[in-house]
Amino acid sequence: MQNEKTVIWEDGEYSYPMAFGFVPNIMSYLHEDGEVRPCMLVVPGGGYCVVSPTEGEIVAKRFYEAGYQAFVLTYTTNILMSVPLKTQPMEDLSRAIRYIRKHAGEFCVDPGRVVVCGFSAGGHLCGSVCVHYNDIADKNEEYEGLSNRPDAAILSYPVISSGRQSHSGSFHALLGMEMDPETGEQHCTGTEAELEYMSLEKHVTPDTPPCFLWQTATDEQVPVENSYLFAESCRKSGVPHAHHVFSGGPHGLSLADEVWASQDFGEPYTMDQVFRIVSAVKDGTIPMPEEAKKEVLAQLSWSEGDAKAEFHPVEEAAAWPDLAVTWLKNCCGIG
Repeated sequence: MQNEKTVIWEDGEYSYPMAFGFVPNIMSYLHEDGEVRPCMLVVPGGGYCVVSPTEGEIVAKRFYEAGYQAFVLTYTTNILMSVPLKTQPMEDLSRAIRYIRKHAGEFCVDPGRVVVCGFSAGGHLCGSVCVHYNDIADKNEEYEGLSNRPDAAILSYPVISSGRQSHSGSFHALLGMEMDPETGEQHCTGTEAELEYMSLEKHVTPDTPPCFLWQTATDEQVPVENSYLFAESCRKSGVPHAHHVFSGGPHGLSLADEVWASQDFGEPYTMDQVFRIVSAVKDGTIPMPEEAKKEVLAQLSWSEGDAKAEFHPVEEAAAWPDLAVTWLKNCCGIG
């Protein structure tokens, strides 16, 4: 297997204020036999606050084993809720898709078989590009004529709607957040138009790529209605899709198998931007009150040797990668 980390933005192209030297990138998991294969671009979740390692390398390796050339995208996030992301993650994913197609020969990738696989907020990101791909142009002439439209998408327990069933934290990170000084409640500062735009079930068209959705009925963080809403929009628009709702299991299941439950996720390279922000908080580059500093640093306490949470395999849900591979082959001709 060939592994290589590649930044996707050139010098001067990327300028998110809270990057602190981080540049969005892709990590490759490539076969070395010279065979041209379909591509699986994995997009982990994390509420648009982090890019979770639990949904990165192990997922890429699972699709590598299924015959894909696999990649993991580490995109821009907003852990401090200080600078709204707006469309930056969509621009990151769009550039990653175009980058892979531009270098398809080097990667031994079929540019007409590029699949994105997103989890939770990463599912929202993949779904956003699926429905809004025409809105994300690339200013670099080198990418002119290269499409950012995925050929298919896997949306795993995805954030979809900004309405009553929303995962509010994801939209706070995307569009901005303020706290009511009287009630202490958090409110999204996005405009009605922005919230409408990011409510993906409202923007599915017949040109939306085929989508495979899965979630558990007992998801405690992202209501299962999110995947139902998107699947129904796909049905109404005639978009080829599959929709699996497994009977039980918590949010964030990733592969849902023994590999995931072992918590051996590899190097946490997807946390690069967050680690840089934490360093900036510790050394005072980002000034904040001591109590706020403690709260931010506590979010990464697991990385400093704290006891791991218990993960338990969910056999029913662990079937999803095989179901997705079969669907991609039979429905989309990708495999």
